[in-house]
Amino acid sequence: MRSFREIFEISAGRHGGAEALEAKLGRPKSAAELAAIPEDRWLAEMSKYIFATGLNWTVIEKKWPGFEEAFHGFDVGRCAMMDDVMFDGLLTDTRIVRHGAKIASVRDNAAFLLELRDEGGVGKVIGEWPSAEFVALLEMLKKRGSRLGGMTGAYSMRMLGRDSYILSRDVVARLIAEGVIDKAPTSKSAMNAVQEAFNTWQSQSGRSLTEISRVLAMSIG
Repeated sequence: MRSFREIFEISAGRHGGAEALEAKLGRPKSAAELAAIPEDRWLAEMSKYIFATGLNWTVIEKKWPGFEEAFHGFDVGRCAMMDDVMFDGLLTDTRIVRHGAKIASVRDNAAFLLELRDEGGVGKVIGEWPSAEFVALLEMLKKRGSRLGGMTGAYSMRMLGRDSYILSRDVVARLIAEGVIDKAPTSKSAMNAVQEAFNTWQSQSGRSLTEISRVLAMSIG
């Protein structure tokens, strides 16, 4: 497995040098900043990526104002208490993508966020989770949330500023090239191997998971 410095140099060579590459790297928010994000924005971002799965992203973006209206601004309490009347109404609401299981996931994830209030709230739980155990955070979202497995949970957290790695096609290609995995990771052991590699690169560089993930992606794409 190459050192982070070596992979950074590959990426810099593909993207106009070190300074140009640095300008393209995202920086995560602090735990305090994440804790300050309102619950409804966590639910909204999770829901956006759930509804986008299998669809053209532009469809969701164009309809998103309608989603915000239909789900009452993703008010967590109101969505968690979604009754049959509200659910049936959403199934015929042309402002949104009418997918029963995805609509139900909004209700279920709202209930999940209510549960997290007893643990300090979603922003605090996600924000204070150690980056060295990010794989465990992904597993927690998959188990306790609804339809938050795969890359859905990771993308929603990344968009809100949580330090994260995204196992995109290019990142997976670099991980394969480095001998970390031999195919897209789906097993627990493969995901643990990915985490160990990121932990090593983080120790070498002092950088965030977000920065390392971007560098890996740009070493390919």
